[in-house]
Amino acid sequence: MATSSASVRIGFLGLGIMGGGMARRLLAAGFPVVVYNRNPDRSAALAAAGAQVAATPRAAAQDADLVISMVADDVASRALWLGADGALAGAAPGAVLVECSTLTVAWVKELAAAVVARGATLIDAPVTGSKGAAAAGELNFLVGGAAEPVERVRPVLLAMGRSVTHLGPTGSGALVKLVNNFMAGVHVVAFAEALTWLERSGVDRTQALALLLEGAAASPIAKVMASRMTANDYTPNFLLRLMAKDVGYAIGEAKTRAVDLATAAAALGVFQQAIAAGDGEKDMAAVVETLRAQR
Repeated sequence: MATSSASVRIGFLGLGIMGGGMARRLLAAGFPVVVYNRNPDRSAALAAAGAQVAATPRAAAQDADLVISMVADDVASRALWLGADGALAGAAPGAVLVECSTLTVAWVKELAAAVVARGATLIDAPVTGSKGAAAAGELNFLVGGAAEPVERVRPVLLAMGRSVTHLGPTGSGALVKLVNNFMAGVHVVAFAEALTWLERSGVDRTQALALLLEGAAASPIAKVMASRMTANDYTPNFLLRLMAKDVGYAIGEAKTRAVDLATAAAALGVFQQAIAAGDGEKDMAAVVETLRAQR
């Protein structure tokens, strides 16, 4: 793969909260990008920024050196890659396909086998960082795959992020991302429970949070959640329903290694209550409202 941005042709699939920001970073770096999104309105917005728009995933992948996908889950990923109009049908032999979505390890490995049969190469490269990091090019890529293609796509990934960590063979990135989001999801629910407890205690919430967020129990995500939950600001940065999906995937993956994620199961239950209450399309910080409503 050529290393100059103008000569690396990219197909980009999925222009949601994360994918839209990532595609814009590639355009800003000078890469020619062909985009596809199930909702054409989002494709139109990227066209105004200089992208070409494809009518199908297959068309987006045709003639591309590199095809990147960023979608919600296994079902969406499968729909984009497979089938007569799927990206894999349009991918050229020798192309590198990069799956940045948070997926199950089993699906990533199944997809990798299909990609090899096509004569192409798959890299799983999910990210840490949410909406703001995608827009600012500050994502961290957790990468699984063979070393040579990882190095070939590294300059492209760094146009969208600040780090690329090669963790091992195919599926390694997907696995570590699930570990990351399992921990994050538990932290979100734990902080929501702590905040609700404080609010019902009668102590000064501002003073108590200032102390807690500088102590041993603080974490970056707790600080972010404190800002959003105390402001009741649930503008989507990371959708609540997607965090629930990720925690569920993590529980299933851990079971294949005989690990029972008891804390994840508890957190998932709270997220599911929030989804049932109608908060699934809000930021994951909205989970606190489910707890505040319980009496």
